[in-house]
Amino acid sequence: MTTTTMARKQIKQDTTASQALSALSLSTQSITLSYDQNIITENLSIDIPEGKFSIIVGPNGCGKSTLLRALSRLLPPKSGQVLLNSQNIHQLPTRDVAKVLGLLPQSAIAPDGIKVVDLVARGRFPHQKWFQPWREEDQKAVDAAMRATNISELAQQNVDQLSGGQKQRVWVAMALAQETPLLLLDEPTTYLDIAHQIELLDLFQDLNRKQGHTMVAVLHDLNHACRYADNLIAMKAGKIVATGAPNDIINETLIHEVFGLPCLILEDPVSGTPLVIPKGRG
Repeated sequence: MTTTTMARKQIKQDTTASQALSALSLSTQSITLSYDQNIITENLSIDIPEGKFSIIVGPNGCGKSTLLRALSRLLPPKSGQVLLNSQNIHQLPTRDVAKVLGLLPQSAIAPDGIKVVDLVARGRFPHQKWFQPWREEDQKAVDAAMRATNISELAQQNVDQLSGGQKQRVWVAMALAQETPLLLLDEPTTYLDIAHQIELLDLFQDLNRKQGHTMVAVLHDLNHACRYADNLIAMKAGKIVATGAPNDIINETLIHEVFGLPCLILEDPVSGTPLVIPKGRG
């Protein structure tokens, strides 16, 4: 094979990969997920609606984070496929997938001694080539992500010296700096006080509605999920119990079925979405 032929073949492969990722459909096809022999989900199929903010809810241990790990290519299915633009995500080049799909994991660990600005800058990795110098557009993306998460004043601090809430915002900034049109968020409001929770959720909603990002998040707060989700995915014991707009699927029967929680459903006076009021024993 001549050098010219090899070059043309590589260009064709690169073009095919680029075309494969030009659309942003994300779905699972009869996937079974497990850790060793412990099966978490079995024959699960779901479509993530493009351009929407989808939020996954369900009790602890139901498979929410496991599903998100599979969607992000971190956990290969035992059987079935995760499809990105109708192609098996595990057969697509890692760097190309990283250009369109970003992940904020549940328990991220920063390297010892790394500064905030340097960790956020790692989000630019998929957009850089070998031996390519740091570009102005890279710096702009990092600065914008830090402003959006209100951590600009922390830029030169070591990540391991920050509070839990501050660290969480740094990880969110790194995911935003990646500038992917599809963003997966595993419990992004963990460690944050109520003001910062709403601030981040508003930011994610803006990314979705104003910039067209497809968002998928795992949340525990049902009322936040109902307020911010275009598409709600309710899970129990590794299965999808219901999916759809909050106003269409949230009712007292569903909450009791999924969480075993007696409750009242009222209308949120701010958003008009379902407001879940637990009855409890008090």
